[in-house]
Amino acid sequence: MRTWIEKQKYLIDFTVSSLVRRKVKNLGLLFIYTLVVFLLASVMLSTQALRREAAQVLAHSPDLIVQRLAAGRHDLIPASYLDRIGNLRGVRKKEGRLWGYYYDPLRKANYTVMAHASAKDRVAPGRIAVGPAVARGLGLTIDARMSFQTYSGKPLWLAVAEILPQDSELLSADLVLMSEQDFRELFDYPAGQYTDIVISVANPREVQNVAAKIASRLPDSRAILREEILRTYESIFNWREGIVLVLLAGAVLSFAIFALEKASGLSADEKREIGILKAIGWETGDVIKMKLWEGALVSLTAFLLGYVAAYLHAFRFSSLLFEPVLKGWSTLYPRFELSPVVDGFELATLFFFTVFPYALAIVVPIWRTAVTDPDSVMRG
Repeated sequence: MRTWIEKQKYLIDFTVSSLVRRKVKNLGLLFIYTLVVFLLASVMLSTQALRREAAQVLAHSPDLIVQRLAAGRHDLIPASYLDRIGNLRGVRKKEGRLWGYYYDPLRKANYTVMAHASAKDRVAPGRIAVGPAVARGLGLTIDARMSFQTYSGKPLWLAVAEILPQDSELLSADLVLMSEQDFRELFDYPAGQYTDIVISVANPREVQNVAAKIASRLPDSRAILREEILRTYESIFNWREGIVLVLLAGAVLSFAIFALEKASGLSADEKREIGILKAIGWETGDVIKMKLWEGALVSLTAFLLGYVAAYLHAFRFSSLLFEPVLKGWSTLYPRFELSPVVDGFELATLFFFTVFPYALAIVVPIWRTAVTDPDSVMRG
């Protein structure tokens, strides 16, 4: 065993010296290889982290959201539907929500405007709480006044009572919380109407049953489960990840062409080197092992450099290269650092499809050259 280890050490030493002799070519190869790994790993790490952030955020969302439909479209839901739901067994809490979107023509941005029970203790009539991105975009401070144009055409001035904390920016970046009175005035919302109804269920196993009972009592409504929202977000992130990977298809294709070119044959210098090694007594197996070490060193170094760079890009620089696609197109981008998360399966998949193809691509041309007569190899 010790003899085998010593032999591998000598092979690695010789391989490193061989790589150094062709340092310009190998550095260019290492750069391209690292860049491909960096791009692919950045997309995978960023998307996986966003999936987890979304799952953690939605874990605290309502168990059920009840929406009224009119001709298959989302419509306002009357407050009387709270009474029609009644005291269903398993329902812990039910509440009507008021929310919508307000377009700011000056900022060219949409704000998410909400007014429901959770806002009553935070904002009084005439005052609002705004998200960090809204405050940054408009330069708002506490007690500053923000103007709105109501749907009846009148101006509505509201004072900033609170700027929502930075650590909640993933949820509250474009959020504007206001009182129910101001909300109804802004959107000319009819009294006794809500946007939807949220329901909390005491036993998670009973959510499906409660949804079925609500559907029977309110046939013109639909009950949306939290799990369905999670699946929707999962599909959205898969779709966005696919878009980025398609955009990177050119880089991946270039790498594949390079690997195929590498497999098609060795350069004249590499063939001459192998011929000299065979002439001084190296066995075919030793030559193949040496070249396999060369491929392994290049591919592993590129993989480690690319993956570390991708990790820093995703979790220290918030995926700057892919932010508009992965986080969505918006004027008000939330500022937050993704929590590091590494999926073992995705890591193994990336390793398999970037390291093994290159390492194995060099076996056939090396074997073909190594079994050829040294004299004919050196003569070309």
